[in-house]
Amino acid sequence: MSSAYRRLIRKITIENLWIYVLSLLRDGPLYGYEVRDKIFKRFGFRPGKITCYIVLYKLEKENLIFSKQVDGKSKGAPRRYYFITEKGLKEVEKAKKFLIELTGAL
Repeated sequence: MSSAYRRLIRKITIENLWIYVLSLLRDGPLYGYEVRDKIFKRFGFRPGKITCYIVLYKLEKENLIFSKQVDGKSKGAPRRYYFITEKGLKEVEKAKKFLIELTGAL
């Protein structure tokens, strides 16, 4: 694998993790730890644990997602679940359109 291809993969995955997170949240709410596992299962790469939380924090700060704490089931610890906002849905659609245009031009 060439270094140019490796750079492309890194730029499309890790450096644009927000697209993957929002895409997953379109399917329903997730808690932080779950995001990393779902990215690996669905998209085939595993971002760093802290990286996912940083992205969640930034997305929430931009009002693309919101979170709320939910009590744990049967004595489990409460978890913070993340939900996509209407603004977040629009942002995913804009990104999708851009990527479709990009790949169509290739």
